Amino acid sequence: MIMVSDELFASFVQTGRDLFLTGAISSHGGNMSVRVGERILITRSGSMLGRLTRKDIVETGIDACPEDEGCSRELVVHRAIYHATGALAIVHAHTVHTIHRSLGSEVIVPLDSESKAILGDVPVVSAVQTIASPEAADVLSAALRDSKVAVLRTHGPFATGTTLEEAFYHVSCLEASAHILDIADATRR
Repeated sequence: MIMVSDELFASFVQTGRDLFLTGAISSHGGNMSVRVGERILITRSGSMLGRLTRKDIVETGIDACPEDEGCSRELVVHRAIYHATGALAIVHAHTVHTIHRSLGSEVIVPLDSESKAILGDVPVVSAVQTIASPEAADVLSAALRDSKVAVLRTHGPFATGTTLEEAFYHVSCLEASAHILDIADATRR
């Protein structure tokens, strides 16, 4: 069992609050996790990321195990991403502009300098069942081998990082870029 340090707990709390305050999630949407060796700390299913308590952080294994009860439904996706990448943290959000861009694109190509430099072109992937499915886990983990963030069409971005803050940065950077793209499209009309 991992002892959740005050520093790591604070990272979950601050990142969850930032996700909520920036509008990246609804009151009970999104999820986050951190990998520590062969263990995962992940937000509890149905938790309010903007108001996390220690009870909202669930520990489980990198592979399926009896401790999975209570974990976010997206645990299958987080596990696949950890197995496929060197990520140490994952943030999944439901950012409005990013989801909007995913509806008609196979890739989100940023116009702004920051997103171009930090993210590059962002892949958009599809799955028949978008929430917590093995198919979503497969397509996202494949896309995240070469990208810091990938978008599951109609469901939102999954971003990786060495910390929750870095993964959140990738989500927020992409959302700002998608917003810029939406404004650019609106002004061309």
